Amino acid sequence: MNHLWFTAQQRTQTAVVTVTANLPNAHTGGAVSLADVATLRVGLAQMNPTVGDLAGNRTLIADLYAQAVAAHCDVVAFSELSVTGYPPEDLVLKPGFVRDNRIVVEDLAKLTGSCVAVIGFVDSGVGNQVASGRPVIYNAAAVCANGAIQHVYHKRLLPNYDVFDEERTFEPGSGEHHIFDVAGVKCAVSICEDIWRADGPVSQQARAGALVNININGSPFHSGKLLEREEMLRTRATENKCAIVYVNQVGGQDELIFDGSSMVFAADGTLLSRSAQFESGLTVVEINVDQPQIASVAPISDRYAEMYGALVLGTRDYVRKNKFTDVVIGLSGGIDSSIVAAVAVDALGADHVHGVAMPSRYSSDGSKTDAYALAEALGIDCRTISIEPVFEAYLSMLAPSFAGKPADLTEENLQSRCRGQILMALSNKFGWMVLTTGNKSELAVGYFTIYGDSVGGYAVIKDLLKTDVFGLSRYVNQRAGREIIPESVLTKPPSAELRPDQRDDQSLPPYDVLDPILALYVEQDRTAAEIIELGHPEDIVRRIARLVDINEYKRRQCPPGVRVSEKAFGKDRRLPITNGYRG
Repeated sequence: MNHLWFTAQQRTQTAVVTVTANLPNAHTGGAVSLADVATLRVGLAQMNPTVGDLAGNRTLIADLYAQAVAAHCDVVAFSELSVTGYPPEDLVLKPGFVRDNRIVVEDLAKLTGSCVAVIGFVDSGVGNQVASGRPVIYNAAAVCANGAIQHVYHKRLLPNYDVFDEERTFEPGSGEHHIFDVAGVKCAVSICEDIWRADGPVSQQARAGALVNININGSPFHSGKLLEREEMLRTRATENKCAIVYVNQVGGQDELIFDGSSMVFAADGTLLSRSAQFESGLTVVEINVDQPQIASVAPISDRYAEMYGALVLGTRDYVRKNKFTDVVIGLSGGIDSSIVAAVAVDALGADHVHGVAMPSRYSSDGSKTDAYALAEALGIDCRTISIEPVFEAYLSMLAPSFAGKPADLTEENLQSRCRGQILMALSNKFGWMVLTTGNKSELAVGYFTIYGDSVGGYAVIKDLLKTDVFGLSRYVNQRAGREIIPESVLTKPPSAELRPDQRDDQSLPPYDVLDPILALYVEQDRTAAEIIELGHPEDIVRRIARLVDINEYKRRQCPPGVRVSEKAFGKDRRLPITNGYRG
């Protein structure tokens, strides 16, 4: 960075940094000034980075920058921490990682010409340290042009709620608000949380003269989040009389899903552009600061279409970014394993999905035929490996120790653990990742077997309540225009089939009673007493709350899974295992 040049500009509270003044304009080839140009051609680079893959992310950024240049963009914006991927978590505590990411952004800056690039990276405060003694680091955006980093913006507002804990690693930025003259239009740069507060940096930049605010993001998906963002951005544009360019990351990162949906709003709140959800690519939008025109607006998906897209993207990225090619799923003939298999096929392709039916003495004929009907409809291979021999061996081996004791959950759990061992054996032998099939309702109340049906690499429907599993399964068939998930699976009573004539509702309330209580207790943090006051039966509420509380230790040992709600088990909800509070 040219420190002397910026020092010369920093004489007033608001510095105007001219990035492309006196350079050939991308549209006309002539010199530009604010007086004769009021249109900004912006590229929104909706990219899917891999956290920590600095070389791979560099390639993605360079390729998208080249596309922006070819599209005659004046400026192209990449997502928050695009060099490192978001969220990098404790990788940023490694000085070598921070140093290497700085090398990448400097290398990318050398590729730039008159098209300005706004690139997210981790910046280090040279010579400064926090109380722990480690160097100060910032969530930053590099404004690059003409072969160099022209300016660095540090994120001012650090989120520290829900899945975010940026205050743990980053320091907030401070100082003046730079305004950049890009192709004759005054622009400012901000990062994610900076735009959510009404009186925050974006408002201050607008008061300083910014006509366009370029806001780069790593904003995770949950159901309904898109409309929430859209309303906030429209409000921010209109209250500040400033066009908003909102660029969001796309892709899966462990349990987090980033849906993209990058948007541009005119200063009057008109939505000029919305990029597709869950898809990478470059969107080019022309912003006329005087007479904005509606550009390309991707449609908003309905709830289940959006949810399904998140599950597919999350599964694909978790499997592929962790260098797996194939997955294996235990197909019980039930609805949970059916929807997981459907998601896996759309994520990875039928050739990379393997089903295993593992019947026992309690498996119904319908469950066996349903599993194979599903496999045939999806075009995946399915093998049968009976657990009966190993289950019988366990019973025989344990008989002396269990003498005089009636059969109970122990024998039921043994069957689940037999199946888990088989799936893990196939995983070890063939290198397939095991996808677990438990849903949020089951995980909430502990209706799963630890070291049994909970074993695996990724929990696809971990954040879906059972009622949503049914809704999503019907959506899969409607979307396909044919029966993918057999109708018998959709209509038969859910059962683990671990004892004769077993049904879920023998152990749990019906799911249409259970799930609303779980939504209040888990997702909205209501106490049992508050839920009872809302009209739910006291005996059921007390029982369900107790089950949720005592099964925290089991959930901690489950694999990560796709987050689709506002509060999933994992980063969102961090309750102590040893916990005496009952509300």
